[in-house]
Amino acid sequence: MEEERMQQIRSKAKDLLLIREWNESVQAYSHFISLCQDQISKTHQEPDSKLRKSLCLALSNRAEARSRMQDFAEALMDCDRALEIESAHFKTLLCKGKILLSLNRYCLALDYFKLALLDSQASLDCESINGYLEKCKKLEFLSRTGAFNLSDWVMNGFCGKSPELGEYIGALEIKRSEMGGRGLFATKNVDCGTLLFVTKAIATERSILPSGDLGKNTQLVMWKNLIDKVVESATKCHRTHHLISSLSTGEDEDGLEVPDISLFRPEAEDKNFLNEKLDMGKIVSILDVNSLIEDSTSSKVLGKNKGYYGVGLWLLASFINHSCNPNARRLHIGDYMIVHASRDIKAGEEVTFAYFDVLSPLSNRREMSKTWGFDCGCKRCKFEKCLCGKQEMREIEMGIERGLEVGGMVFRLEEGMRRWTVRGKEKGYLRASFWGVYGKTFGCEKEMGRWGRRIPAVEAVVDSMVEAVGSDERVLRVLKDGLKRNGGGGGGVGMVEREREMKLGRGVYGKGMKKQAMRTLLELSFQEQKI
Repeated sequence: MEEERMQQIRSKAKDLLLIREWNESVQAYSHFISLCQDQISKTHQEPDSKLRKSLCLALSNRAEARSRMQDFAEALMDCDRALEIESAHFKTLLCKGKILLSLNRYCLALDYFKLALLDSQASLDCESINGYLEKCKKLEFLSRTGAFNLSDWVMNGFCGKSPELGEYIGALEIKRSEMGGRGLFATKNVDCGTLLFVTKAIATERSILPSGDLGKNTQLVMWKNLIDKVVESATKCHRTHHLISSLSTGEDEDGLEVPDISLFRPEAEDKNFLNEKLDMGKIVSILDVNSLIEDSTSSKVLGKNKGYYGVGLWLLASFINHSCNPNARRLHIGDYMIVHASRDIKAGEEVTFAYFDVLSPLSNRREMSKTWGFDCGCKRCKFEKCLCGKQEMREIEMGIERGLEVGGMVFRLEEGMRRWTVRGKEKGYLRASFWGVYGKTFGCEKEMGRWGRRIPAVEAVVDSMVEAVGSDERVLRVLKDGLKRNGGGGGGVGMVEREREMKLGRGVYGKGMKKQAMRTLLELSFQEQKI
């Protein structure tokens, strides 16, 4: 009678699994597993092989259902329990390999797929297993080297399946920052465009807004959904909970522990993380400080989904502080964030983002930093603060506000810098602060006809700005426009100018593509602005 009841429960659980009712399937298998264990405990002698096989298969199937619910920690425990019963159980080996692959633990996943391939049952699904093996090998190589190539995706106009990405951390470490709290630092010299790291979001929340307007109600719903997703991830995985809890809440920054960056590598999953109690208030504070808005390259370049809005939590990126002379940029593909150097970075230099538009005057940046809850004390802000009291500087700012001739404002600022003995990066700082008038001047043939010989060439201005504040799409477009105009009457754009354009492009989009793909991307971006 008991055996018949167990058979009915097992059949129900299997049916639920087949129709993808994951939660109900987990409950049914849990009931069956509990009955199996009761049977085994009642038997003082070794349980029969049939009962052990039934228990092993039930654990494996429950692992499958749990993995579909993204409950990877519990699913892995089920796999391990099944493999204790039958160490070469084909279905469990395959299931564990897929779970480890989902967790970006490529080397371990590879081992389990290899073991599964040795089983006689593998011949029935050989092509699929070999596909997993090749995927693991590819992603392990990318995770180890950072040699991502986005060329095909770009050349196809961002159509079709997005490129496969794996988590990668370059020559970086987490240390105390002079800005306060903790920061991410380069451990070796890095060239402009070099990949710094690739990280997968803990959770994201996205919406397409037809009007392009993010209303208060929409924002509140998205925020609640993001909190729920982060809480769910933290509840299901002790490691995720531990890493989220290590992020800043915006208070007692200097008292926070400095974690080793190795904890943020996927293979750190093997460490024993305590089952800490979930603090909802702390989670909300952490999200308030560390959540980031997505920056979709394809949307910006091709104008796709202009009403697209996405927000998420990316752990390693949360350690990057703001600076008005930033040296890194981020791009988003799927749930992954790609962070690369937007200008050359020296060993020991802190990696920084622009939290807001840094191609704006000091007064604007101060207002924007207040909305983020801090006062920026970067080198650029300190330098510009010293110039605030100059009468001529105030006159230039007032002239810009009144809409006076932009070319004349550029000329006055350049003359002022000459008299104030402003040199090197400091020139780039001021040119970035007044990029609005520089961009309009370089983009207007009339202004260039009148002031072009009395102000620096667009190439000189761009080079100084990139050295000071990193690469930017707006600067790239003005440079490309200027090079097209200057080369239009002769033999076209020269090799030196082309290389300058490519370097700036690498600073904006990174090095993860071949030259032809970069040229395509730059051309697409340029054409989009002309529409």
